[in-house]
Amino acid sequence: MKTTKIKLKIGEFSKLNFVTVKTLRHYEQIGLLIPNHVDEWTGYRYYDVSQMQRMGRILYLKKLGFSLEEVREIFEEHGGEPPLEMIRAKTEECRTEMAELRRRMTRLSELGNKLKTRQKMEKVIIKPLPAIVVASHRRVISGYAELFDLCPNIIGPEMARLGCECPEPGYCYTIDHNKEYREHNIDIEYCEQVVEKKQDSELVRFKEIDAVPTAACTNHYGSYSALPEAFTKLYAYIEQHGYKIAGSPRFCYIDGIWNKESEEEWLTEIQVPVTR
Repeated sequence: MKTTKIKLKIGEFSKLNFVTVKTLRHYEQIGLLIPNHVDEWTGYRYYDVSQMQRMGRILYLKKLGFSLEEVREIFEEHGGEPPLEMIRAKTEECRTEMAELRRRMTRLSELGNKLKTRQKMEKVIIKPLPAIVVASHRRVISGYAELFDLCPNIIGPEMARLGCECPEPGYCYTIDHNKEYREHNIDIEYCEQVVEKKQDSELVRFKEIDAVPTAACTNHYGSYSALPEAFTKLYAYIEQHGYKIAGSPRFCYIDGIWNKESEEEWLTEIQVPVTR
C-alpha cells in the first residue's frame, strides 16, 4: 500500500508542538530544526512527521536544562542522546543552582523576619532604672554566640555555688565595652541582678549599680542581627526629643534561645541612659 507523506505548514507544526512560529524560525536559523521542504515560489515552509519526534526531543532536552547550543551538539555529535559526561555536568549545575536557591530562600526568610520584627517593634518609652546589686562577669569572648554557653554553663553554676539569690522577675543585661563593633574578641560584661552581695570569686564579682534617672527603652523582637534597626529608631527618638546619651546601652535579655524555640519570639529590651 502506497503511503502519502504528510506535509505540515509551519503554522500547523507550531500548533501541534506547542511552540511559536518565531521559535521555529529561530531553530531553523541556528540549524537545529530545518524544514523538510521550502517551496521555491511561495517560500512556505513544510515539516514532516519525523520532525515532530525531533521537536519533542529538543523540548525534552531543554526541560533538562540543556542550552540550545548543547542540544545542537547532542544531535550533531551524539545522535540525540546526551553522553554521561554531559549528564553529570548538568547534574552538578543543578546542585549548584539548588544551593544558590537555598541561600536565596534563607536571605528572603531573614528579610521577612526583619520586616516582621520592624512591625513588632514597640514604641520607645522613657523610664528610670533602679539601683541594683549585680553579679558581674567580664571577659573577652570570641563571638556573641559564646554567651549562650557562658551564661547557663559557667556564670549560672558559679552564682549557684556562691549562694546567689535572684529577685523575681529576673533582670540581666550585657554591656559591650568595645569602642567599635567587633565580630570577634569582644570585651563584654554580663550583669545579673541579685538580692545581696556575696563573696567575690575568680569568675563573678559583685557590685552596686547606681540608679539611672532616665533611660530611653524599646523592645526588640527577633534576631540580634537586626538590632541595628532598633538602634536606628531608638536613637532617632532620643535626638528628636532633645535627649543626650548619658551612658552605655544595656541589652536586657528577656526571652531568647534558652526558652523560645522560634527566633521571632526572642525579646531584648534596649536601655539607653539619657539626660536633657
